[in-house]
Amino acid sequence: MFERISKEDLKNCPEFQMKNFRPGKKFLVAIDTDGCVTDNMNGKQMLVFHPQYMEFYQLWDIESYFREVAEYYSLFSIHRGCNRFTAIYLTLETLHRRQDVKSAARQTHTKIPSIEPINKYIEFCNNKSLGLGNSSLEVFLGENPMDLRVYKLLGWSEAVNRSFPFISMRIPPFENVKKCLEMMYNVADIIVVSQTPYDDLVDYWEFHDLLRYVRIICGQEMGSKSHHLKVIKENSGYLDNNVLMIGDSSGDLKAIKENKGCFYPIFPGKENDSWQRFPGAFMTFIEGNYATHMEKKLIDEFSKVLLTSPAWEKPDYDHLQAYKEKQEIRRALYEKLNPGGNLLIV
Repeated sequence: MFERISKEDLKNCPEFQMKNFRPGKKFLVAIDTDGCVTDNMNGKQMLVFHPQYMEFYQLWDIESYFREVAEYYSLFSIHRGCNRFTAIYLTLETLHRRQDVKSAARQTHTKIPSIEPINKYIEFCNNKSLGLGNSSLEVFLGENPMDLRVYKLLGWSEAVNRSFPFISMRIPPFENVKKCLEMMYNVADIIVVSQTPYDDLVDYWEFHDLLRYVRIICGQEMGSKSHHLKVIKENSGYLDNNVLMIGDSSGDLKAIKENKGCFYPIFPGKENDSWQRFPGAFMTFIEGNYATHMEKKLIDEFSKVLLTSPAWEKPDYDHLQAYKEKQEIRRALYEKLNPGGNLLIV
């Protein structure tokens, strides 16, 4: 039975449930949430993460550049699904490197935020073996109380956490997800592994009546997805081929392969089809034949979906054309979920 972690325990001992997890069944299934169980990846980035950052750092005059770069790292590349702080680090690094962006920033008197505070924060977490999230950012802030840039970074992340549920809760799970969970629940322990904050994950799974299928939920406060799987496997004794990760990003694939398990991909843009064919794949998995009969073909197909290099590195690159390519996705989201929001249409 699922037990919610208190805010105090989440801050003081976030790995308690992972370290004390014990198998109830022969198989373990780990599932990502955003973009995997629910179609909220585009919405949370385009409607929440990116506009909140532009508002906090007054980047609206270079909106097309910021959105293009941030969307590449957060949604359409092999970095899809990475932690929010990692995504912002990659975005800022690119903005500072691109001459066209720096020129546009000068013309509009826009200051691109320094990469230094977020770089130091990521290094701090790596050195302390902490997960990237507001809890560890507060610890970092405690050791850097006079760095005003860290307060601003925390403010942005807190604003994201406050506004994201208003978008997320309105987006239901993909078709067939509940049916697949019911099927898995009969023979496997189900856990959630994600880089979304713990409370947001619990609230979503509870709101959509999915929590009853889940043993534990692992959010960004508990570390990376690879770390989640490592800790649970070390304390559980599941055989490698009895562990399955369901995910929609290269990070999900990397996490499970670092822990010698199997991977079932949810294809971005073809999520309903992926869940529709999952029961057959899962039956092959519990029969012990998935790793040898199906997995490689699915991973090969999946590897072709996400971009490995950005448009701005190509010789025929046209910035406005690149921005327009995703314009209808943004427009549809804003019209449906935030009709009064700021969005540049070109």
